[in-house]
Amino acid sequence: MAADVPQPAPGATPPRTPLIARAAAELVGAAALVAVVVGSGIQATELTDDVALQLLANSTATVFGLGVLIALLGPVSGAHFNPAVTLAEWWTARRGGAGVTARELVVYVPSQIAGAIAGAILADAMFGEPLVKWSTHDRSAGNLLLGEVVATAGLILLIFGLARTDRLRFAPVAVASYIGAAYWFTSSTSFANPAVTIGRAFTDTFAGIAPASVAGFIGMQLIGAVVGLALVAVIFMRGKTDAGTPAA
Repeated sequence: MAADVPQPAPGATPPRTPLIARAAAELVGAAALVAVVVGSGIQATELTDDVALQLLANSTATVFGLGVLIALLGPVSGAHFNPAVTLAEWWTARRGGAGVTARELVVYVPSQIAGAIAGAILADAMFGEPLVKWSTHDRSAGNLLLGEVVATAGLILLIFGLARTDRLRFAPVAVASYIGAAYWFTSSTSFANPAVTIGRAFTDTFAGIAPASVAGFIGMQLIGAVVGLALVAVIFMRGKTDAGTPAA
């Protein structure tokens, strides 16, 4: 029955979907995600001066927005919206797992970055802000960089752990819930996404990041992705049968 057919989600790009459709899904998904993050941040600062309430509003909107986007676009592109996730999937595919090819990688990543930039500009336009104004929000402190390693490692562990245990159907809720929690338990408020980081440099609002801080954040996110994959390999290590072959 159709209901028994597993649906693709992050970490499992569906076959036979035209690459242009997948690229469009990644671009639109990244744009919508950044528009949610930036737009809710602007709205929150206009409604209250309480920073805790601003972060609560921002994180809540992101949780719901991300969950919807993964549920909607997962069956098309895998709903990565994140170069770190795409790179991690490509790496696992190189080592014999399922995932994007090198050709798909070079299409996905620019689409995600372009979408993230467009999403920041769209959010600024909706709230009457300058369409492009470089952020002055410095985020270069070492503790914030550590927060990005932790946030990204946890995200990769979650996504690929779900893939290893055949539970990707829970990705919309699980990934959105993790990002919502990481807003609060990481010092960096969990960007965990190189494309989103670049996009947020284009807006001098609550969710922005100064261009000078972008490279450090992206570097730590990539390190976090490596740490996450290492954790997946250890925690979800495949056992072997008595004959010495990998267990199913």
